[in-house]
Amino acid sequence: MAEQVTSRTEAEAFLDSPAFEFALAHDDGSAAKAHLAAGHPIYIGGGSDHPGQIVRLWPDGRRQLVSVDDRGSVSVIREIEPRRNLSKWIRSEHETD
Repeated sequence: MAEQVTSRTEAEAFLDSPAFEFALAHDDGSAAKAHLAAGHPIYIGGGSDHPGQIVRLWPDGRRQLVSVDDRGSVSVIREIEPRRNLSKWIRSEHETD
């Protein structure tokens, strides 16, 4: 089990570590799928369609461009085109649940 990061200094050090780079390179999306399958949104980078922005992706496929302030409050900028195959993507990971 991964050790919980308890201070900002430890968190910043982790982001600069080879362990973080390894985790990013070997991410299979299972945590995101589980989160969506539990009915919670996930937050992803905007990719080439919305570079430098944050997208909130809901389990029903809705997507929103959002901003997050320094206190962690999320504000919707606007709705964007939904993901049509999202429920199929979620089920592919959780068929036996």
